[in-house]
Amino acid sequence: MADAYLVEPDVGFINEVAALGGGDLKKCYQCATCAVACPISPDSHPFPRKEMIAASWGLKDKLVGDGDVWLCHNCGDCTTLCPRGAKPGDVLSALRQYAIMEYATPKKLARFVSNPKNLPILLAIPAVIFIVLGLVLRLFGVHWLNVPPVGDHIWQSHFINNYLVDIIMVPTFNAAIIIFALGLRRFIRDMHANALAGGLTDKKKIDPIGFVKALVAVVPTIMLHSKFNECSENKDRATAHMMVLFGFIGLFIVTACFFIADWVFYIEGPYSQLNPIKWLGNVAGISLVIGAALLIKNRLTRSDLMTTYWDWYLVGLAIALGLTGMLTQMFRLAGMGGASYFIYFFHLLFIWTLFAYTPFSKLGHIAYRTAAMAYNEYIGRK
Repeated sequence: MADAYLVEPDVGFINEVAALGGGDLKKCYQCATCAVACPISPDSHPFPRKEMIAASWGLKDKLVGDGDVWLCHNCGDCTTLCPRGAKPGDVLSALRQYAIMEYATPKKLARFVSNPKNLPILLAIPAVIFIVLGLVLRLFGVHWLNVPPVGDHIWQSHFINNYLVDIIMVPTFNAAIIIFALGLRRFIRDMHANALAGGLTDKKKIDPIGFVKALVAVVPTIMLHSKFNECSENKDRATAHMMVLFGFIGLFIVTACFFIADWVFYIEGPYSQLNPIKWLGNVAGISLVIGAALLIKNRLTRSDLMTTYWDWYLVGLAIALGLTGMLTQMFRLAGMGGASYFIYFFHLLFIWTLFAYTPFSKLGHIAYRTAAMAYNEYIGRK
């Protein structure tokens, strides 16, 4: 006889999932078409049918730590084939957004970031930080804002001091890493508890070494977007998504290289355009902009897929970062100091925004989906 389970619906959770993009949830009548149609759903305990049941009942605790929510790549196959128009893909997307807000610390900031009305404030915060801290440093003789030079001497650090940039960016980046670490620790713990309760594993504790091996094993799948390519309805999204991913990775490598060159080897810019790291930066920037543009195009042409502020924030930030970075360099090379420094200031604001708000935004799926895929590999579920 099956164990009894007391269902305690959380109506507030149901309403919040609906508000985040899962508004058609209640149309589901449990035909299981979605679970059958999904090309990447595991053989045991397939999704998204069970997630649709749990969401309909408002079983928040079962869903927030459900790793299968993250195995879904929102390709759209289940949504297209759903006979009732319940849009399971959109429901799981809403659940992912809710999970990020639940695991992020502090939660109030996560909810603040997810509200489009607060976007002007979110962008104003780094501007205030730069100006206020810059004025404080000026009191100690560090001139963060200089008269912009012209001609061959145009260089961003001559306008805004590198010390100021790094004093702000490094702690912000480290804080984001800590927030991610805290959230992932809770998520993996909850995911394991759910797997134990659901009979997906008999391992009482997670072996760290085994988990790391599983993580290494899924990296090629993530980098090659193999799961995206298994989808049929929205398969073309894989190319755009890869361009954005590799764009971010490339620019992160470039930033790290120049940071080390400046602070370890004391090799200051500007660097030659023939420098291989500059090549990587230019290619990554172009990849980021084109990939984000393709994502926008795909979303505008797919009226059947729900598109929320959650989605637009990510692609908008990607384009803003890519364009401001490229334009800053182009205006510098053209000798247009005023335009270069003006755009560079906004580029810095977008970089800070990327670091500070990633743990609370859709971009956080990079960490949570990776963890879910690694755990699925770890327990040997196919």
